Amino acid sequence: MTNLTKTNLIEMGQNAQKAEFQLSQLGTVEKNRALNKMADDLEKNAETILNANQTDLENAKQNGMAKAMQDRLLLDNDRIKGMANGLREIADLEDPIGKVDRGWTTEDDLDIIQTRVPLGVIGIIFEARPNVTVDAAGLCFKAGNAAFLRGGKEAINSNIALANTLRKSLAESKIDKNSVQLLEDTSHEVAQEMMELSDYLDVLIPRGSGKFIKMVVNKAKVPIIETGAGNCHIYVDEFADFDKANKIILNAKVQRPSVCNAVEKIVVNEKIAPDFLPKLAEELRANHVEIRGDETVQQIVKDVIPATEDDWYTEYNDYIIAIKVVKDIDEAIAHINKYNTKHSESIITENYHNGKQFQKQIDAAVVYINASTRFTDGNKFGFGAEIGISTQKLHARGPMGAGELTTTKYLVDGDGQIRV
Repeated sequence: MTNLTKTNLIEMGQNAQKAEFQLSQLGTVEKNRALNKMADDLEKNAETILNANQTDLENAKQNGMAKAMQDRLLLDNDRIKGMANGLREIADLEDPIGKVDRGWTTEDDLDIIQTRVPLGVIGIIFEARPNVTVDAAGLCFKAGNAAFLRGGKEAINSNIALANTLRKSLAESKIDKNSVQLLEDTSHEVAQEMMELSDYLDVLIPRGSGKFIKMVVNKAKVPIIETGAGNCHIYVDEFADFDKANKIILNAKVQRPSVCNAVEKIVVNEKIAPDFLPKLAEELRANHVEIRGDETVQQIVKDVIPATEDDWYTEYNDYIIAIKVVKDIDEAIAHINKYNTKHSESIITENYHNGKQFQKQIDAAVVYINASTRFTDGNKFGFGAEIGISTQKLHARGPMGAGELTTTKYLVDGDGQIRV
């Protein structure tokens, strides 16, 4: 691991810009060949990567990291294979660069085409999820962007092993290895300096907890695409199928509680609450989920922890869930729009009109009817992987694949025209 100075960071920024120029000139065949080689090399170097990850896991346990967060950090052969397959899927995707959005001829006989081009150098600053190193590098590369990565100290050994593998693959493919760079200095001071590299980074994408993302947004001088914080809700409507609702809620909460698309809050219509909540509570507790609830929930289910106002805002990332009872769908929508983080929300209902009202009126990047919020994922959406889940409204919203890592350029052809 390296202690960096401001001069080192500037050199890395300059190297990234040089690499990005080469990347922007590569054809689809060259990029796809390199992506497939990166995938193969990840699997070939699995032992080295897993040894590095084991060091991170041992450090995490010694430092008292929560088990749910250790799951984010963990790599195994299946997860390495999954990352490699993600790169192969990215290679199989349509190349977004050069895609024409629209074209027309003006009254001055100028032919104008709006086409897709890379964003440039993309900085990604993230917490203890080493898979982000590979996903981000692969998506940036497919869209012709250089990736400037800074992971958390918890995953530094894993990230170094992964980044070194990718950089070696690039060099062996005769492509500038600085297309992917990792900050090995995980100090807060260097992170702050990275966030100020506006002369070299075209955009900065933070991935992590809501608190972490807010910190980056408040401190960065580089333009931000805000991602990730997931205070996700599932509303169980009066017309819900109970078995369907229980299955979806358990999946959304228990499968991977540490991720941003896990459900954190359940909102239940008062007409079904007395019949629905006891069985749900039984199944949640059987899966070691702590239940917090409002006064109505406390009356229906024994030994529920009273929910506070802070609970409604909190993204737990743990085996904890809070439940609210409402009188109707309008109150449910108002409650969710007040407390959510604009990530993913779901309604469980067999009523077509209620489902469509929920989708229309909920303010979030992804709104489901009768499905788990866990599907909000670039891979599940068919993007191969994702750079993050954008929860803002400018440029991109929702799972961000390679196509979302582009901007546009206008190409104008004339024949001697001048403006009069």
